[in-house]
This record gives sequence, structure tokens and C-alpha cells, in this order.
Amino acid sequence: MLRLPAVLRQTRPVCRALAPHLTRRYAKDVKFGADARALMLQGVDLLADAVAVTMGPKGRTVIIEQSWGSPKVTKDGVTVAKSIDLKDKYKNIGAKLVQDVANNTNEEAGDGTTTATVLARAIAKEGFDTISKGANPVEIRRGVMVAVEKVIGCGWGGSQHSCPEQVNPVI
Repeated sequence: MLRLPAVLRQTRPVCRALAPHLTRRYAKDVKFGADARALMLQGVDLLADAVAVTMGPKGRTVIIEQSWGSPKVTKDGVTVAKSIDLKDKYKNIGAKLVQDVANNTNEEAGDGTTTATVLARAIAKEGFDTISKGANPVEIRRGVMVAVEKVIGCGWGGSQHSCPEQVNPVI
């Protein structure tokens, strides 16, 4: 009498030889730790470098290749960010994270996408460096959120609203 596992062990190599497509292949490639962070940061840097050249009034233009028509010449940070798609999965993940920052900034404020992209790169770089030194990522996020609240409080509290009477003497 044969036990079932013994029978399966005998038939399994034959099945794999006859039908290699039945072997299990995992759909996702999973990486952890410093290697994954380094690759994601490379994607963040690639996107941020492309967007950063458009910053400010003396910023440069970027030429974007399009699959149809002539190339697009732009100085808009969010347009440059949206056009970037990297072949490496992990670099592309980092680039997509910063693209989300640019898109959200564009939706909320309508401007400042280049500045938001450069800030996102700096936050990601410092955060990854701190995590690699052993810090808790949850605590880093909490600290960033506290800093954001303080910046928002300072920015809105110090601004002054102008009325037409204040603007006319300047003109």
C-alpha cells in the first residue's frame, strides 16, 4: 500500500516536465530593507531632478517626448512629473510617490508643484537615512506631520489679506 504523499512525489517531476506552465510563479516581486529604499530613492531623485530645473522664474524648460505628435515643451512641474515612467519597478514606485505629491499639490493649490516635489525628495531622503540608522518609521511620520501643522500655522497666521484701498496706493 502506498501513502498519498509518496505517490504525489513520484508524479510531480513528470507533471512539471510535461506542463511547465503549471509550476507556481509568484505575481509579485517583494523586497525589503535598505535595498528597496535605495531603489525607491533613486526613482524619487530622477523625478525630482527633472522637475527641479523648472523651479522659479529663471527655471528652465523641459522637452517631453510624446508617442504622437511633436514633443511638448513645458515649464510646469506637474506636467514633467506626470510624463515620467521608469522601467525599473522599484524606481518607478519612488517616482509615483512623488508624482502623487505633485498631483495633490496641483489639485489643492493649483501651483507650487515643483516646490512640493523638491520638498518631498528632501523629506524622503532624510526619512530613509534616519530609518537606515534604526529609527522607527511611524515616529518619523508623526514628526513630519507635527512639522507640517506648525508650518501651516505659521504660514496662514502671518499672512495679511489685502483690500482694494491698500492696493491702490501701491499702484
